[in-house]
Amino acid sequence: MGKLLVSVFLVTFLFFLGHNVEGLGVNWGDISSHKLPPKDVVKMLQENGIKKVKLFNNDDTILNALAGTGIEVMIGISNQLLKDLVNPDVAKKWVKENVTRYEPKSPKGVNITLIGVGNEPFLRDYKDTLTNVTGPALENIQNALNDAGLGDTTKATVPLNADVYLSPSWNPVPSAGFFRSDIVDPLNYILKVLNKNKAPFMVNIYPFLSLFYGNGAFPFDYAFFDGVSNPLKDKDGVEYTNCFDANLDTCAAALAGAGYGNMTIMVGEMGWPTDGNPYANVTLAEKFYKGFVSYLAKGKGSPRRPGYIDAYLFALFDEDRKSTLPGNFETHWGIYYDDGTPKFPLDLHGNKKNLVSVPNVEKLSEKWCVIKPDVKNFTGLMSYACDRADCTPLTNGSSCQNLSDADKASYAVNTYFQNQQQQNGSCDFEGKATTTTKDPSQGTCKFTIGFKTLTSLAPSSSPSGHSDAKAPSSSSTSHLASKSMAFASIGIFFIVSIFFM
Repeated sequence: MGKLLVSVFLVTFLFFLGHNVEGLGVNWGDISSHKLPPKDVVKMLQENGIKKVKLFNNDDTILNALAGTGIEVMIGISNQLLKDLVNPDVAKKWVKENVTRYEPKSPKGVNITLIGVGNEPFLRDYKDTLTNVTGPALENIQNALNDAGLGDTTKATVPLNADVYLSPSWNPVPSAGFFRSDIVDPLNYILKVLNKNKAPFMVNIYPFLSLFYGNGAFPFDYAFFDGVSNPLKDKDGVEYTNCFDANLDTCAAALAGAGYGNMTIMVGEMGWPTDGNPYANVTLAEKFYKGFVSYLAKGKGSPRRPGYIDAYLFALFDEDRKSTLPGNFETHWGIYYDDGTPKFPLDLHGNKKNLVSVPNVEKLSEKWCVIKPDVKNFTGLMSYACDRADCTPLTNGSSCQNLSDADKASYAVNTYFQNQQQQNGSCDFEGKATTTTKDPSQGTCKFTIGFKTLTSLAPSSSPSGHSDAKAPSSSSTSHLASKSMAFASIGIFFIVSIFFM
């Protein structure tokens, strides 16, 4: 009998392990100067057993690559379109052009299961410009899906920042969670549409930002899943040993208070960056992701939401064209480097098989661009190179912060050189730089080698002028701004008060 019980336990555990972790999705962003072929990325997803992908737009090349794979796909609608989608005819046209034509119900089509209507539209930074159009846009998109015969398998939702809910200062615990008073009416509109159509409530949660914005006041271990010595205590003896559970249950309490206690909660973004801040490094990212995957594998859920949790990791790749306004870590959220290689071993399925690389990526020659030994003034060339390439690893708290000034200049010109596909003239800088076959990497600072791509920038050897300096795209701005709000958004204040009042 004892052996039978053990066997049943093992079978049950393995079932939950496979089910929950295989259901884990990834956010696939494309704000990069160098992009990998979508077909090869999809091969990598299949090899890794990743069955859900969340996109921030509706890139035709990416969607065609996903056709026939069975991978569940979520596509996004930009905030800029929300006002137009208040018109039902515009919504119908959008669904026809961006969903129906991909035949989501056909085995050969794109398995589009979710539509993200806007991205974190209730951020305070938007000053209510999207508050009253998001609900009608959501409703019109879902109605258009229903009219097209897709409503049973494709649901529309609104990816929200976790600043839409909080706990009161006089009772700072998850069970006291409620929605922000300034958005109660428009949020109730959204909740009614979601409930009517059995669509999920989607929220983005970032424990990393608890540490980043906490400025030392937030308990370090609380951002991970290994347990804490001083758990957050709620009513009825419920204890919280990690930030994620506390955040999720604050959301659950807010939904219950609004009359939607059984609505499905889906985590749209959840991740940890690997550079650009003392807390943003590969070691902590690996610790976080392994802890989160193990958490999902157990199928336990949170105290208020036990069981299976749908979640999308943020993000698949580093994106060097993103704005760094919220922090220098913004270009380093990927579990993969931009060349398609994993940053650390991660077993998604409990079968001792770690992430595999994107296939068919051809690295450039093993040569680097460095500053010549006799050069003493680096300001101009560093400014030129860093306007056109990602130099965030050079900033305080980052992987290359301890380099000498000359070596920092070499890092900058090499990053530019690799971004330019090592083309002739891109490692000159008016005679101040040259190529070398000796790897200049030092300690935690890795001087990268580029890979062949069709999306490189036009080469230039002159450090003067900034006509092609990079700027964040409009699609990235709202998403990045959202992270700047996240410290307050995830109820950090109530957690800090519990631990340190």
